[in-house]
Amino acid sequence: MWEAPSRPQLLASLLFGSPDGDGIMKLWKKVAMGVGAAVLLAIIVGVTVYQSGKNVVTVQTGKVQRQDLAAVVSGSGEIKPKTYVNIGANAFGKITHLYVKEGDHVKKGQLLAQLENVQSSADVSATQASLQAAETDAVAADAAWKTSEADLRRAQADYDRNKLDWDRAQSLFQDGLISKSDFDSRKDAWATAQAGLGQAQARVAQAKAQTDSADKHVAQNRATLVRFDDVLKKASYLAPFDGVITNLPVREGETVVTGIQNSPGSTLMTLADMSVITAEVKIDETDIVNVRLGQPADVTIDAIPKKVFHGTVSQIGDNAIVRSTGIATSQETSSSEEAKDFKVVVSLRDAPQDLRPGLSTTAKITTDSRSNVLSIPIQALSVRTKAQLAQEKASPGSVHAAAPAPKETASNSKDEKEDVQGVFVIRNKKAEFVPVTTGVTGTTDIEVISGLKDGDEVITGSYKVLRTLRSGSSVKIDNSAPKKDEQQT
Repeated sequence: MWEAPSRPQLLASLLFGSPDGDGIMKLWKKVAMGVGAAVLLAIIVGVTVYQSGKNVVTVQTGKVQRQDLAAVVSGSGEIKPKTYVNIGANAFGKITHLYVKEGDHVKKGQLLAQLENVQSSADVSATQASLQAAETDAVAADAAWKTSEADLRRAQADYDRNKLDWDRAQSLFQDGLISKSDFDSRKDAWATAQAGLGQAQARVAQAKAQTDSADKHVAQNRATLVRFDDVLKKASYLAPFDGVITNLPVREGETVVTGIQNSPGSTLMTLADMSVITAEVKIDETDIVNVRLGQPADVTIDAIPKKVFHGTVSQIGDNAIVRSTGIATSQETSSSEEAKDFKVVVSLRDAPQDLRPGLSTTAKITTDSRSNVLSIPIQALSVRTKAQLAQEKASPGSVHAAAPAPKETASNSKDEKEDVQGVFVIRNKKAEFVPVTTGVTGTTDIEVISGLKDGDEVITGSYKVLRTLRSGSSVKIDNSAPKKDEQQT
């Protein structure tokens, strides 16, 4: 009786004819061997790919390109007028009148405030009266001096006439031409004239001394008047220049005292000349060496966002200021190792009229600039010692060459320990360390003076890779956005 073939027999017959049982077994052995060979080949390929990819480092790159670069130094501070003055109390007294309020515009010589001045006014009036009396006495003394001089001239004339009569009487008396009484009379007249001359000379000297004394009294009273007048003027406060009242901490009726600047009761008001506005900022001590007078600066003011004002450096401080205390090092009694800043003043060219002193500001000073220079991203720079570079050249391809040198290299010469600045350039899908000479440092890029050419592709990250990468390593470029953990590394 005929039996229908099973499914495997039917499949085998379709593929290989009509085999018997032994043929089917041989077929399955062949299939199993083929599958095993395919699996083995796949494993070999996978292992090969894995091994070949173990030493490939994934990096981010950037291009060497030409652009304009500017070195910028930044500092923060506040808006200040170029010229301002704290009008302090010059005398003790009560404020009787305040003629201005904060924000008022005033003119030079305008009366700003008045203190009580009853006593000083009385002193001035009394001294003026004394001065007038002294001047009158001086006039009288001068007239007496002139009268004495006239009397002196008359006495001198009488003396001269009586002297001639006396000389003539002597000759006549010897010749017996006059009597003894006439001779004695002329002698007495000459003696009287001589005494009168001496008296007139004494009166002239006395009158001159009285005149000098009167002049000294006039000078003394004038000096006293100047002193009292100065005291009186110190009770009135006038504007020293055109400006704006920016601070008025006192009120009418308060008593002010002379004392230390900016102490309570010593400062009446602050007057500022707002025609020239400056930004007074503090620059870090590491950057101040690059700042020069006349350098351009861009100034931003927190109160006026999204607007940039332009100016130039007009003043650079000579004394360092301790950052934590704000005190100049020249005023400290002991040295400090704290961070220090230097004051830099930037004069604004296009300041608006409504600026107020004390507004927070930031100044970005351009200390140097270059046009159309080769540049690379700053993060591409890396540092290796000469000993590390020699080791990398001997055994390229690892990513651990930047690790500390072994103990046996601790005795290397100073040349071997010298740092070499350079970048890793992509050449033939491998990283090659190339020493470079740099110039101006911009915000994100730095000038390359030598070592690279336009169009070179340099490795810019990640930081972890640049720190451990060695020359000759195979690299894979992936310029997609870095992961957060790589950015934080």
